[in-house]
Amino acid sequence: MYSDIEQDIVHEHPCLNKAAAKWFGRIHLPVAPECNIRCRYCTRVYDCANENRPGVTSRIIGPGEALQLVTEAVERDPRLRVVGIAGPGDPLANPETFETLDLVHERFPHLIKCVSTNGLLLEECLPLLKAVGVKAVTVTVNAVNRTVASFIYGDICYHGEIYRGGSGVDLFMEAQRAGIRMAVEVGMVVKINTVYIPGINDYHLVEVAKSVKAAGAQIMNVMPLIPQGEFAGLPHPDREQVRLTRRNLARFIGQIDHCRQCRSDAVGMLL
Repeated sequence: MYSDIEQDIVHEHPCLNKAAAKWFGRIHLPVAPECNIRCRYCTRVYDCANENRPGVTSRIIGPGEALQLVTEAVERDPRLRVVGIAGPGDPLANPETFETLDLVHERFPHLIKCVSTNGLLLEECLPLLKAVGVKAVTVTVNAVNRTVASFIYGDICYHGEIYRGGSGVDLFMEAQRAGIRMAVEVGMVVKINTVYIPGINDYHLVEVAKSVKAAGAQIMNVMPLIPQGEFAGLPHPDREQVRLTRRNLARFIGQIDHCRQCRSDAVGMLL
């Protein structure tokens, strides 16, 4: 499934490899507050110490402070292998992402750098990502069909222009596919995050799995919806629903089963 170079990344990346999660740690740097997609399940909270979910951080930090945090984390725990940026907005919509990764890569070239993105700007940002040492990318893909996607996403902001409705989701989905294909072509490991949303995309996930595999993604992570935002009234999928879905999708693409849906400022061991 992976090339030799990709195997080296996966071997020490706790989010990509359950075995690695027992031996190696990661740090998420919350330097990216802005987002360019309105996901109806998303609530980004910047000062919430007691919630453990994506989009949450105690505060936003700048590139210089981020470098200092990585330096202290490495000194404190030599098991740290991965520096990631996963929000609380979309990393690629924030110039601070690239400034931060550049600083970290210069000081710690041996650490694995990765970003988690919605994929809208992935293709055009790949040269910058390569330049700052990014080796792994996670793209959140919840739908590959206009009708389904329209239930999940609201406004799409692309280079300052707002797109709504079918034209917006069409632009978004095509950008995701192109970004995944190109990221794989330039040698990055690509993981797909997919939110299991009962009654919205649960019946559609086989098509998502087939599509992202065809685009070149190597592995997929199905995450249960955390009911909030406009989807606060939907049920939280239980473990058995998610387990059965992962088993079904494993026919098409490898599945991850140890995700903790981490905060944007998570640090330390995953397991």
